[in-house]
Amino acid sequence: MTAADAITTGRTWLGIELGSTRIKACLIDDAGAVIAVGAHAWENSYVDRLWTYSLDEVVAGLQTAYAALVADAIQRHGVRPETHAAIGVSAMMHGYLAFDASGELLVPFRTWRNTNTGPAASALSELFGVNIPLRWSIAHLHQAAIDAEPHVPHIASITTLAGYVHRRLTGRSVLGVGDASGMFPIDAVTRDYDTDLLARYDALGAIDRPLVDILPQVLPAGHEAGALTPEGAALLDPSGVLRAGIPLCPPEGDAGTGMVATNAVAPRTGNVSAGTSIFAMVVLERPLERVHHELDLVTTPAGDPVAMVHCNNGASELAAWVEMFSRFSAASGQSLDADAVFETLFREAVGGEADAGGLLAYNHLAGEPIAGLEEGRPLVVRTPDSRLTLANFMRAQLYGVFGTLALGMRVLAEEGVALDLMFAHGGMFRTAGVAQRFLAGALAAPVAVGETASEGGAWGIAVLAAYLGESDELDLSTYLERRVFAGAATSTAEPDADDVAGFAAYLERYRSGLVIEAAAVAAL
Repeated sequence: MTAADAITTGRTWLGIELGSTRIKACLIDDAGAVIAVGAHAWENSYVDRLWTYSLDEVVAGLQTAYAALVADAIQRHGVRPETHAAIGVSAMMHGYLAFDASGELLVPFRTWRNTNTGPAASALSELFGVNIPLRWSIAHLHQAAIDAEPHVPHIASITTLAGYVHRRLTGRSVLGVGDASGMFPIDAVTRDYDTDLLARYDALGAIDRPLVDILPQVLPAGHEAGALTPEGAALLDPSGVLRAGIPLCPPEGDAGTGMVATNAVAPRTGNVSAGTSIFAMVVLERPLERVHHELDLVTTPAGDPVAMVHCNNGASELAAWVEMFSRFSAASGQSLDADAVFETLFREAVGGEADAGGLLAYNHLAGEPIAGLEEGRPLVVRTPDSRLTLANFMRAQLYGVFGTLALGMRVLAEEGVALDLMFAHGGMFRTAGVAQRFLAGALAAPVAVGETASEGGAWGIAVLAAYLGESDELDLSTYLERRVFAGAATSTAEPDADDVAGFAAYLERYRSGLVIEAAAVAAL
């Protein structure tokens, strides 16, 4: 079947992911091949000392991304999609969207990036006996209750960004288990909210109703989570062409769709997703022995236990430096497009010294809990005897993207967690072999990058849409192996001994230099 035939007959699966800097739409066929894409760029806003996006921006971005996908389908294949076999929605995990009984937003959307929930996260971690990170939805809710915010008595429901969009499209308040695991702890047996911990929270009396009543319903991958309503179809496609009635899979978080996009849902595998934030997901063979503040315990979209190392700061500071070099090239009369500047600078980094010549780069634009920082101050630091070259500078910047992540991954290593292979995805891996090689050195483990790396979670949630109705026959890992990734091309970078030793030296300086970061936060 040609792509045009697939579009005409509706044998396509649509995935939409709302990331930190881009909203992406991806259309795939039976074989998982991408046949059309669309995107919309956006940025979070810092309002009243909180990171947020307006819901008007959410809707406008969805419509722009879908319209761009439709235009791409018409340009490439000469036909316009009117329906799809299924749709999936994914978005940044965690955060806080609270609504009253009429569905009105009570306070602006509080994203995963906010770090004002320290007292709540600490109290809940002690109450539950599991780590509750600052960005989890329950931490945001409990902090609002602690602070006696006036909206709390009016809360009828809370959800994540993916859950909100899914509800606008279907009218149903549901979440995939992976996204739900970033709201409240999940029971490993039932693959639903932990009822014992729900009871412990209710006993606090922080809110005036059972917590489960305001949380979305939890569904594992493969289960139908509603259908596109006429209102949902009009919201996504105001032109009126898109038909209602299309089934939707459970909405998922970007961590889960990243795992699917990299075929990293089986034990002893994991993935690293690098964007505005950077995080690693490692599928566990056994429970961890101790509670660690550096690690979240979440799940795959199928509900299997995962240790997550989440860092608020990813590649944004690196991109800012690349933009500055891009402007330099334009000012010099040798203008290069952004991709060419990235590739040039990344290739230059390969020639840098293994420990980045004594340079340090901190990418902390926002607070970073693993590093003990409530706010961020991007810094470049060096001693007088360090070697300041372009190659060392760029290697330090790339190492800096992986710095806080590596601190968390060292904790997993100390727990004896075995890791056969890490998969990586995100735009910074498009320059073949550079960021991938440095990540292998940082983790001292092989790192694979596949052909779908640049499509990322939008492709991953489209695959989960295609998995609808398949869970009775195949578990998610087997489905991916047999139906999606069979014969898929990947490149694997083995850790280079010099890179491993060099990054280890860099990381020791990085850890010691965190006091400089703390001083900058206090002084500036």
